[in-house]
Amino acid sequence: MAKTYKIEYDRNNCIGAGICAALDPENFKMNDDTKADLIDATFNEKTGMWEKEVGQEEYDKIMAAAGGCPVLIIHVIDKETGERLV
Repeated sequence: MAKTYKIEYDRNNCIGAGICAALDPENFKMNDDTKADLIDATFNEKTGMWEKEVGQEEYDKIMAAAGGCPVLIIHVIDKETGERLV
């Protein structure tokens, strides 16, 4: 079974640095309001986060985007273990 990861993105606290979109344009794009959008994500009303699942093939880029975020509002969670990697 292929490994999957859950991305949690706190768009409300985005400062619009654009690092995520530069490092991972398959998952992030800059919006007209100068904040990034997590592409094809759904909003979780309980947590207030945008969420999306990605596969192992996207791991390096999503980890770079999450690690490069200056306000650390992108979290990557291992779906199998529940461990928060970033």
